[in-house]
Amino acid sequence: MKVAVTYDKGQVFQHFGHTKLFKVYEIKDGAIVSEVVLPTMGSGHGALANFLVTFGVDTLICGGIGGGARAALAEAGIALYPGATGDADEQVKALMEGRLAYDPDTVCDHHHGEGEHNCGDHDCGDHDCGSHEGHDCGHHCK
Repeated sequence: MKVAVTYDKGQVFQHFGHTKLFKVYEIKDGAIVSEVVLPTMGSGHGALANFLVTFGVDTLICGGIGGGARAALAEAGIALYPGATGDADEQVKALMEGRLAYDPDTVCDHHHGEGEHNCGDHDCGDHDCGSHEGHDCGHHCK
């Protein structure tokens, strides 16, 4: 099994389509046998699914994710665990132990030019909203 996590400074990055890094874990016999951080080279929403396929990823843990990216991942056969937050390494361990806290209904909708940003089901106080490129806490987190 190869698990990718949207990654930023050790944490699960909260915007799939803007992730600049994935941390990829190879798991065999219930143990992590390798870890590598891979730069995405600026790929967008749809291209990121192909990026993951190229590296043999079959499972993704992420924060917010839009419908187009969900469809691309489903088409690629990648299992999706959206709405995860916190330390990336801990989230992978939680997945392996069957205790990952995630929200399968998490979506990320952007209304660029309208000054609104809805990403998952979080509040501005829950994480660093400033990590969303082009947005600050003046946007609407719900």
